[in-house]
Amino acid sequence: MTDARAQLTCARCVVIKIGSSALAGDNRIFRRLSESIAARKDASFVVVSSGAIALGMRKLGYATRPREMAKLQAAAAAGQSLLMRAYEEAFEACGLAVAQVLLTHADLADRVRARNARAALRALLDAGAVPILNENDSVATDEIRDKFGDNDQLAAMVAPLVDADLVILLSDVEGLLDQQGQRVPIVRDVESEALPHVRRSAGGIGSGGMASKVESARRATLAGANVVVADAGASGVVDAVLAGKDIGTLFVAARKRLSAKKCWIAFTLRPRGDLVLDRGAADAVRARGKSVLSVDLLGVRGDFRAGDAVRIVDADGREIARGVARCSAPDAAMVAGKAREDLPIELVELGVVVHADDLVVGGHL
Repeated sequence: MTDARAQLTCARCVVIKIGSSALAGDNRIFRRLSESIAARKDASFVVVSSGAIALGMRKLGYATRPREMAKLQAAAAAGQSLLMRAYEEAFEACGLAVAQVLLTHADLADRVRARNARAALRALLDAGAVPILNENDSVATDEIRDKFGDNDQLAAMVAPLVDADLVILLSDVEGLLDQQGQRVPIVRDVESEALPHVRRSAGGIGSGGMASKVESARRATLAGANVVVADAGASGVVDAVLAGKDIGTLFVAARKRLSAKKCWIAFTLRPRGDLVLDRGAADAVRARGKSVLSVDLLGVRGDFRAGDAVRIVDADGREIARGVARCSAPDAAMVAGKAREDLPIELVELGVVVHADDLVVGGHL
């Protein structure tokens, strides 16, 4: 057992994501998952589950995944009750309580609602329950159209919310495969060791794919969690991962982790505009993560308000950072290129357009 794998045996909070393809292919997975979770008394678990649309398609008699939004929402609504019934029956048989938590991107993009979600999840875990999270596809069309990434990205977003130290992404593949089709056992640097092997999946029941899983793994590792991508159908897969065995692909947690707040800025908020910086300011932000000042601005694009996410770009349009604006687009445009000391007293606070504490520099995006 490697030192990296040995760390998995000490996991105290685990997020497990199960893909719709895996759930649709084997009903026994609910029982196996519940037994694995029940066997680990020293850890808490959150399950991020796909499958509502796939199960609803069967219930409503859809032979293939519908293209119409209304039918997708109908399938999600019909399948959600079936999905939760399967979890409840399997987990109750092992003496475990489950709780359904439906989320939309808007829930996690709003700071107050994200804190509320964090508090609710913590209360459930403290009570010994296993939260079953899913996208609220029946009411939020953006979640179906854009998807968190077939729940892969939702798992990465939830990891910092619950302070997870391990994320397990279960699908219908044995892990990341190299160019020869061989499993890659461990990845320490996503860009150099994983991205060259990524191939986007096409068709099928789920809407994710290895590209989505690798991106989810990258984000979760930056939040300080180890990530394992493994085959849901493999015998005892969760037990094997938690025992530190060489199964699936392990993405090792980043040494320099982002805070929960900066993960939220980088990976959850959707930018509403751009701040264009001069060359000197762009270099300073890129190298030192300095605050974006009014004097740094060459221009402003988009329609954003104070509290919205914005991209920080150089004069050539390359994104170098992402942050939370402290003022609206019209106000930023009004003070662009002006030093703070040259601003009228009533506009002095606009001298800092994005504070360094609310800024995530490019290498983490």
